[in-house]
Amino acid sequence: MSTLISIKATHLICDYSTKMTDLNALTKAGLFEKNVPRYTSYPTAPHFHGDVGGAEFAFWLETLDILKPVSLYIHIPFCERLCWFCACRTQGVTTLSPVEAYVDVLLEEIAMFKATRPEGLKLGRLHFGGGSPTILTPALIDKLMAAILDATPFDEDYEFSVEIDPTACDDDKIEAFARSGMNRASIGVQDFNPKVQEAIGRPQSYELTRDTVEALRHHGINSVNIDMVYGLPYQGLDELKNTVELVQSLSPDRVALFGYAHVPWMAKRQKMIPEESLPGAHDRFEQAEVAARMFADKGMDVIGIDHFAKPSDSLAIAARNGHLRRNFQGYTDDRCIALIGLGASSISRFPQGYIQNNAATTNYIKSITSGDWSAAKGFSLGMTDQIRARAIEALMCDFEINLEALAAVYGDFVKPVRADCARLARAYKGFVSHKDDRFKILPEGRALTRIIASGFDAFNAPNHRHSSAI
Repeated sequence: MSTLISIKATHLICDYSTKMTDLNALTKAGLFEKNVPRYTSYPTAPHFHGDVGGAEFAFWLETLDILKPVSLYIHIPFCERLCWFCACRTQGVTTLSPVEAYVDVLLEEIAMFKATRPEGLKLGRLHFGGGSPTILTPALIDKLMAAILDATPFDEDYEFSVEIDPTACDDDKIEAFARSGMNRASIGVQDFNPKVQEAIGRPQSYELTRDTVEALRHHGINSVNIDMVYGLPYQGLDELKNTVELVQSLSPDRVALFGYAHVPWMAKRQKMIPEESLPGAHDRFEQAEVAARMFADKGMDVIGIDHFAKPSDSLAIAARNGHLRRNFQGYTDDRCIALIGLGASSISRFPQGYIQNNAATTNYIKSITSGDWSAAKGFSLGMTDQIRARAIEALMCDFEINLEALAAVYGDFVKPVRADCARLARAYKGFVSHKDDRFKILPEGRALTRIIASGFDAFNAPNHRHSSAI
């Protein structure tokens, strides 16, 4: 194990001590054995239910405040290859015809969205995710973007980001997205080691990735994010460190370093990965902390539990100003009032609650072509849910809950959260502090953030199957 690591670029930065005594304490706190949600929403998606659906979606959409821009998420659930580590709702295709047919249905859903949303609504954020959005041809990109901007024009201060697969991308596709307004790209790397790539079904050379980054910047896309994953099969510390160095040579504006979630009961393709090839919990912990130190040593701010950003990047600025948020893509500086998801399996977040479209593409297509919303399930947030959601998000983003500020908004609904703070302060003594109406996760406890956050989760139960806490 490495010695003391102290990273102090911002007040949000992790400060993990890996001396043996601290590892023993973290072990007793359950870091290496507990499975907990990642808390990109509260409640988490497994608790959505069929009593909330199309009627709620239409009402929540048509009653949005036009003075507040919204976010739009477009889900493209297709890949030319299926990566075995991935737990996203995707399907492999060998021809373009299923993609073209899907886009036609997506255009119908966009038309329904236009007919329902209030006149004058503006688009503050647009994100294409998947799957691989770069499976779209330039003609399909143009067609989709024309419909989206006709339905909801960009606000003056907008961000348009696209998830990029370098193996399914070329200059013409980048140019098509760029002329439509794309100003941020997110590139999946995971790991550059060939053996690791073979084990996860994702061959992708450093040279191809570098050329894609250069092409993006050539077309004026100067904000580039890189996604990495630790805890992958056959991934040792040396492999991870080499990948970090190669990623650093690309000078990304942001890096997301996710822990691999081995959930073969949910993502059947993960059965292709032999479990004996996966690093153990202590090795995963060391991988995460060493990578964090390497990025911080290069001058990046550490954001929340697993993101890094240049100090000039909007995510780092949001973190310093207390405006960091969390949604289904992870950490974000998106402050829009609502996130509207279009496409199969996409999730919308309104002030009143969540709605998820049918996950199966065939069911999604059937609903939309019948003239119905594809909303399959959701959750309507009561006041108790709202305050717990905000408390968990504050912990995940700022490592702190300001009980006085919560009480000013939610009144007496703060009482159960206040009681949870007192209970968790006793349970995690030495890792948290609770005084002056502030509940804080101390630097020594940052590794336990998801576990501590689960203490505020009224729906969390020991028998729920989640990913590892580290």
